[in-house]
Amino acid sequence: MNLRQIECFRAVMHTGSMTLAATQLHTSQPNVSRAIALLQRETQMKLFERVGLRVLPTPEAHALLKEVDRVYVGLESIGAAAERIRTLGVDGLRIAVTPALAINPVPRILQVFRGMRPHVPIVVTTADSATICKGVSSRYYDLGLAPYVALPQEVDSELVLSQRAVCIVPKGHRLARRRKVNPGDLAGESFISASPPDVARAEIDKAFVPEVRKLEIETTLATTMCAMVARGLGVSILNPAVLTDLGLAGVHALEFEPAIHFDCYLIRAHQHPEQALVADFVEALRIVVRGSENAARKKVSRSPG
Repeated sequence: MNLRQIECFRAVMHTGSMTLAATQLHTSQPNVSRAIALLQRETQMKLFERVGLRVLPTPEAHALLKEVDRVYVGLESIGAAAERIRTLGVDGLRIAVTPALAINPVPRILQVFRGMRPHVPIVVTTADSATICKGVSSRYYDLGLAPYVALPQEVDSELVLSQRAVCIVPKGHRLARRRKVNPGDLAGESFISASPPDVARAEIDKAFVPEVRKLEIETTLATTMCAMVARGLGVSILNPAVLTDLGLAGVHALEFEPAIHFDCYLIRAHQHPEQALVADFVEALRIVVRGSENAARKKVSRSPG
């Protein structure tokens, strides 16, 4: 079995015709037929049935195609990586973050980083925590930011930011004049929640009596939750960092008791020499975190006792 036979097989499966497969592969129909015949002989499987002028794949052919397509997906990933290296070079920075962190603080971190490295190519990918950890572990990403560490044995992690959750309600809501709310205050309210397995979802769920809370809408994105609350569809609890840069006029944020925190972990490859670009990004991250912490302290000091 060789690559040309596999190419011919895949082309016939996807086009449904040896003639079209030959055209796609820039060869002749007899060459495709010979490649398929050799593949059937070497695998000792009948892959196609001829019905009139058509060739119909057998169940064995469909099963084989699944494995062949998996290989081609891997080859396409290699091709994409080669294109990325060609266009960005080996000195580009590849970062993976969750969607909420991509709203805040990542843009602020990149703003500081740009002052250090004005022209470095940067690729920011959004993914869930498990994918981020796996990608960093395999060196596909240079670093990641995630709310929890999915593969603690395979990556190095550091808690760099922890922000207390807020409750958001529509402007003009009956609770909007309150400074602080608790689960009992939200009884009977339509509740909009992050979809599992969101790491903070479990902590939020623990704060409520399931029979009392009206959990009516679930969604994967915090930005969607904010937009829904702004439209008066319910109330929610989320990371205050998401609100900072969205500037939604229709949403009011309140303190929530008991305290629930949204964490941000810096994920780096385990026992891997750190390149200078990563070190500069980490420094930019620390500058932004220090700024956020100082702002939070000033806000607390201004609050009435």
